[in-house]
Parts: sequence; structure tokens; C-alpha cells
Amino acid sequence: MVVFDVLFVGVAVVALWFGADQFVTGASRVARRLGVPGLIVGLTVVAFGTSAPEFAVTLDAALAGQADISVANVVGSNVLNLGFILGGVALVRAFATTQTLVRRDGLLLVASTALLVAVAADGRLDAVEGALLFGSLVAYLLVLARVGADGVATAADPFHPPDAARLVVGLALVVGGGHLLVASAVDIARVAGVSEWVIGLTVVAAGTSLPEFATSLAAAQRGKTGLSAGNLVESCIFNALGVLGLAALVNPLTVSADGVEGAVWLLGMTALVVVLFYTQAALSRAEGAVLVAVNAAYWVWNLL
Repeated sequence: MVVFDVLFVGVAVVALWFGADQFVTGASRVARRLGVPGLIVGLTVVAFGTSAPEFAVTLDAALAGQADISVANVVGSNVLNLGFILGGVALVRAFATTQTLVRRDGLLLVASTALLVAVAADGRLDAVEGALLFGSLVAYLLVLARVGADGVATAADPFHPPDAARLVVGLALVVGGGHLLVASAVDIARVAGVSEWVIGLTVVAAGTSLPEFATSLAAAQRGKTGLSAGNLVESCIFNALGVLGLAALVNPLTVSADGVEGAVWLLGMTALVVVLFYTQAALSRAEGAVLVAVNAAYWVWNLL
């Protein structure tokens, strides 16, 4: 019954949210206790944890042969991050942008999305193209680590088993929640008579982006809007390069016409975000409203 599927979607979202939080907490503590520098923890463990729901859902859908949900989840999550969430943050409180956000992260966001469009344009993401996407993310993280490294290693702390347990339990919840979300979303699409692309773009993408939404809203309310914007941009880069790249490596994906069109739309939206970042070195409430409206228009266009 569709009622149970909707209930399962809610359960899956909670599992993804709680599991990602526990995974990040446990993995970060384990890494610090092993003496891993904080910068490396932030660039790997925390970054992966933020995108863990997208990883779980996209990989599960790819392995199940539901390529539309894999691609729609990444495209939809990024559109939602830059539209409803980033725009919503600006609506709550306008914020100044930094040169790093505009010139480094913003331009890399456009470049990573353009690369995604280029490799998906032929209607397929094979293992080689997946390796190109994922390898680009690894190269980006290595450059950030080299630029930010201070050459000082942190001292290792004694190992605590509860931290490892958090890591394992968190990962299990993310994987299980991702599988449940995909299965429930497919059932809803079948009963409602809508495409898997639309369900992936809306229900699945919203579910996997809920942690970013909650975190960004809390940061905006505390006045830390710049940090929130940076995290959203980084998450979008991670999704475009890492999530889809790894999914294509595990199981090559067929990209439908909707997927190609969605990637092109996402490229246009990333370019718009960077332009808005650059104008007056700030993102105003009016500009935030524009981003929210663009996201809403894209959803309506796909739902009609």
C-alpha cells in the first residue's frame, strides 16, 4: 500500500539523517585518536558523511538498475541545495561572500557540473567516465589538503570502542536507510503513475538533502551564513564528482534524456549562483528569492 511506502520513506529519511550524524561523529573521533590531522578529517570523513545519504541512495539505485533515480538524486539534491536551501538561507539572513567561495569553490562547482554534463551528454556514464569524475574529486581534495596543511600532525588519543561502534552503526543505518528509501520511492512512482526520474528529483532528493537543510537553517539562525553557503557548495561538488563517479564505477549508468536535460539545467543554476555570489560580493534576500523561485519552477516543470 502506498500509505506504508510513504511511512517507509519517513523512516528511511530518519535513518539516513541519524546514521550520517553517528557515522561522522564516530569516524571523526576514531581518525583523531589515530592521529589523523584535523584538516584531513574535515576533507574526507566529514565531507563523506555530509554526502553519505546521497552515496547510499545513488549506489543502491545504481546496483538495482534504476539509473534514473541515481542521476535524479544527484541532480535534484544539487538543485535543491542551491535553490531552496541556499536561497532559503539568504532569505533568512543576507550574507557577504568571500573570494575563496567565489573564485575557488564557485568556479570549481561550475567546472565539476560542466564535466558531468560533458560525460553524460551521450546518454551513458561508463566506468571510465566514473573514474574521471571520482578522480577529479580526489585531486581536488589533495590540492585542498596541500594548500591547507600546516605540517603538524596531531597526537593520537587512546582508542575507545564506542567510537568504532558509532561508526559501524551509523554506516549500517545509512546503507539500510538508503535501500529502504529507494525501494519505497520506486513503489510510490509505480502506484502514482509518475516516472522514477520525477520521484528521484523530488522525494528522494529532498530526503537525502534534509541533513543539509537542517544544518544550514540552524547556521543561518546563528548568523553563520557564510559557513553554511560554503558547506552547501562543497556538498554539491562532492555529489557531482564523487557520488555519481563512484556509482558509475560500480555499475555503468544509462542517462535518460531527462537526465541530460537536468544536468544542463543544473549547470545553468550553478552559473547563476556564482554570478549572484560575485555581484556586490554578497547574496541578498532578493537574490535568495530568485534561487528559490528557480528551484520551484524546475520542480513544477518536471511534475507537469
